[in-house]
Amino acid sequence: MKANNRVSAMLVLMVVLLISIFMAWQYYSSSVPSIKVGILHSLTGPMATREKPLVDALQLAIEEANATGGINGQKIEPVIVDCRSEPLYCGQQAEYLITEAKVKALFGCWTSACRQAVKPVVERHQGLLFYSVQYEGMEQSPNIIYTGATPNQQVAPVVHWALETLDKRDKSNKHVYLVGSDYIFPRVTNLLIKDLLAAQGATVVGERYIPLGSSEVVELVADILQKRPGMILNTLESDSAVAFFRELNRVGITPEKTPVLSFSIAEVDLAGKDTVRMEGHYAAWNYFQSIQTPQNQAFLQRFHNRYGQKMVVDDPMEASYISLQLWVQAAHEAGSAEPSQVKRTILRQSLLAPEGVVSLDSATRHLWRVARIGKARADGQFDIVWDSGRPFEPSPFPTYRTREDWGHLIKAIEGTGL
Repeated sequence: MKANNRVSAMLVLMVVLLISIFMAWQYYSSSVPSIKVGILHSLTGPMATREKPLVDALQLAIEEANATGGINGQKIEPVIVDCRSEPLYCGQQAEYLITEAKVKALFGCWTSACRQAVKPVVERHQGLLFYSVQYEGMEQSPNIIYTGATPNQQVAPVVHWALETLDKRDKSNKHVYLVGSDYIFPRVTNLLIKDLLAAQGATVVGERYIPLGSSEVVELVADILQKRPGMILNTLESDSAVAFFRELNRVGITPEKTPVLSFSIAEVDLAGKDTVRMEGHYAAWNYFQSIQTPQNQAFLQRFHNRYGQKMVVDDPMEASYISLQLWVQAAHEAGSAEPSQVKRTILRQSLLAPEGVVSLDSATRHLWRVARIGKARADGQFDIVWDSGRPFEPSPFPTYRTREDWGHLIKAIEGTGL
């Protein structure tokens, strides 16, 4: 009887001890402050359809990091703001996130105008911005990590491939038409493209821009019909691109006759839209959802488990996802999420991403990435028809002009109000 009493007493003591440990753990967990990060994207306005999916990718990366303990036991808390597709307002929101919300890092921006509005804010406060969209280059900041492609990782190799592969005309008579949305990235990118085309003996027969988000493409396509190019290099964005391909199809310009190679069209742009109108044309990125690697398939499974099977993933989404992962790795190594500490370790980071191994370049603060070209399918996905086979070193400033000369050219373009 006494033995039974002793056993019962021990069991009660163990239960009380376990309850005490659990309550102490709960108290500790609730008392440990979270680490705030700012998500700085447009949820309204013409850029919302492109930027909302990047928020989803960042939230997934945050949830996964928190599931494994966050950063040194501290959970990561996203503070999401709406940039409203207005660059100046985005700069104001960056100021709020750093000075009032007290975030430790910013993840966001799509257009170069947005990034350039945020750049002086993070530099003034010694903050840290992760920018995950391909862009025109010509920039480096000690307060920005660039995980999107530079022109030498997307534009240059693809233009060479296009001239060798897509132009069905006489190789000595390459006629190319340039079309883009009317803002910094397309204009500077086309400046680079014209240099590349001239070096390879090609001729630009037309160059036109339409306002960001506009669907007024009839005059543009009529000019293409008149100029009869061998190929079209396209930097139109989102709804403008959809309207453009619809009009090409209406007038009988097909990929067999005049292939279009796009630098801003991705899976998200094709999802839920009339994808057959883009079937057979090409896009240039570093990541496609159709990459057949175990890492990418596992990533897609996690993404679909979180957001549903119909959700598609594209390059800027994957770059956003790995931006958060790189920041977490750097904070772990630094033992702190403070920007001054993360800056000491971030440039040493690399990881096995869904697209393959990516590494930050310590000299430029950009990622080494593989270049890829995809051919659009009827289901809105891309068949990868070419890749560089190895990651390209980022080169934000092409070396055939001085940085000073590039600066003058960029200022001239920015002076037009773009």
